[in-house]
Amino acid sequence: MKHIAVFADVQNIYYTTRDRFKRSFNYKALIEQLKNEGVIVQAHAYAIDRGIDSQIKFQDALRNMGFDVHLKPFIQRRDGSAKGDWDVGITIDIMEAAKDVEEVVLLSGDGDFAILLEHIRDHYQTTSKVYGVEFLTANGLIKSCDVFRDIDESLLI
Repeated sequence: MKHIAVFADVQNIYYTTRDRFKRSFNYKALIEQLKNEGVIVQAHAYAIDRGIDSQIKFQDALRNMGFDVHLKPFIQRRDGSAKGDWDVGITIDIMEAAKDVEEVVLLSGDGDFAILLEHIRDHYQTTSKVYGVEFLTANGLIKSCDVFRDIDESLLI
C-alpha cells in the first residue's frame, strides 16, 4: 500500500465549498476514501484561530479524525482586511513529507502551490492529488498535480 500525506488548507476549502455549494466539506468522508487508496501516515490541517466555540469544536473533530491541526492567530489590519495565510507552512511541510511518502494529497484551490507540486514530482518522484472546487481552483494547480478531484456531493455535509 502506498504511503499518503494529507494537507488541508482549511480556510480555502471552507470558503470555496461555501461559495459554490452553500455547504461544508466532509473531512471524515475524505479520510475514509483515502484509507481505501493507501496508508495515511500524516494528516495536517492548517487553520486560523479566532477562538470561536464552533471553530474550536471543528478543530477538535479534525484532531479526532487524526489530523495534526496547525493554528495561526487571526490578524485584523487597521484597514479592516484580515491576514492569516498558511502557504509557507504548508509548503515546508509538504517538502519534508515528500521525501518519505509516495503521494501528497492537497486540499486547496490556491494556484501558489502549483510550483510546489511540480517540484516534489521532479525531485522526489512523489505524486500529488488535489481536491478542490474546480470552478474556484486555479488552472495552474489543476495542471501541476497528477490527479485532480473536483469536490462533489460525496465530499459535502
